[in-house]
Amino acid sequence: MIIVTGGAGFIGSAFVWKLNQEGIDDIIIVDRLGTTDKWKNLVNLRFVNYLHKDDFREMIYHDTVRFDIDAIIHMGACSSTTERDADYLWDNNNNYTGLLAEWAIDRGVRFIYASSAATYGDGRLGFSDDHEKIHSLKPINMYGYSKQIFDLRALRHGWENKIAGIKFFNVFGPNEYHKGEMTSVVFKSFHQICRTGSVKLFKSCLPEYADGGQMRDFVYVKDCVEAMWWLFKNEDANGIFNLGTGRARTWNDLIRAVFDAMGLAPEIEYVEMPEALRNQYQYFTEAQMGKLGDFGCPVDFSPLEDSVRDYVQNYLRAADSHLGNEAGRSV
Repeated sequence: MIIVTGGAGFIGSAFVWKLNQEGIDDIIIVDRLGTTDKWKNLVNLRFVNYLHKDDFREMIYHDTVRFDIDAIIHMGACSSTTERDADYLWDNNNNYTGLLAEWAIDRGVRFIYASSAATYGDGRLGFSDDHEKIHSLKPINMYGYSKQIFDLRALRHGWENKIAGIKFFNVFGPNEYHKGEMTSVVFKSFHQICRTGSVKLFKSCLPEYADGGQMRDFVYVKDCVEAMWWLFKNEDANGIFNLGTGRARTWNDLIRAVFDAMGLAPEIEYVEMPEALRNQYQYFTEAQMGKLGDFGCPVDFSPLEDSVRDYVQNYLRAADSHLGNEAGRSV
């Protein structure tokens, strides 16, 4: 049995889709659906059961699991970079992850978890996933710190040789619609264009970056799950890995790609960045991808324009834009 925590969420449900593509449906989804629309991500997927995250946590804590588990893919975490409840983030993104990791390690169960590029803070210390450099990172928001705390915990206990952590960069793609303010700029800009014909981007507050010239490593969720699938199959590939394309692109590049995919000329308006964001805004991110490549991961990341075109034309424009819908699938 494969456990996918956060299995109704963005990356989690995309990985379940990948497992289904590989003919695997012996899957238990662990999540908290509540009153959200995340359940819609599950409609096109094949799995055997759903468990509330708190129930699964209790089963692990009291060691009352009554089914065989082959792997835990732990994507279930609070991913909001603006979440201010530090106690919640510490418990959800550190304590829960640690509980699952220890349980899996003790039983020889494959464990893969989500870290984040937010651990790199403002980027001044670079974007190397070398384990020796992780201790020096300085996240600039509590979300990033909650991820950093568990990465450090894994290194302190020597777990880096037994589990795989993934520092996701700016992921976009199908199944993210439920994330509210945390949806990708591709998603937001598509809907802005549909409503107004233009897109608003933050002005730069640093002279070395033009307006819209701030740069991020944008990576398509379909490419992410290919890398995750490789890690799932290769249980000796352990450590903390970056997952991005390895090539930073500007916000202007991204928005122009969205307009192009919609067959429209770009119309971009630059607006002032809110004061609350200025001290925690990343102007540049770019994954150093050498380590994952050195382990032999063969994923060939799609060009930004191709990924945006697939997302816009085959999903955002589709009546059912969820992965697993045959009408919207392009792979």
